[in-house]
Amino acid sequence: MLKETKDGTIIQVIVRPNSKENKIEGVDNWKNRIRISIKAPPVKGEANKELIKFLSKILGAKVEIIRGETSREKDLLVKGIKLEEVKKRLKL
Repeated sequence: MLKETKDGTIIQVIVRPNSKENKIEGVDNWKNRIRISIKAPPVKGEANKELIKFLSKILGAKVEIIRGETSREKDLLVKGIKLEEVKKRLKL
């Protein structure tokens, strides 16, 4: 779910587009990923853009998709922030 690297922290997420609000839903214990609802639709990268913007604001750092660009299951890199700080900011 979370893994610290030399560049920052990798977050594994499941994205639910077309939601009523942008929200961190919690941990999906079955898939061991953080479940995130996003208002934007999964069309032309809109949900990905909204996800990056939403998490960047919460974490106060640059976030990029490193795997799963077209999937609901994505791996994200939070640059320059250690694992424990990411947990704290995501309230996990």
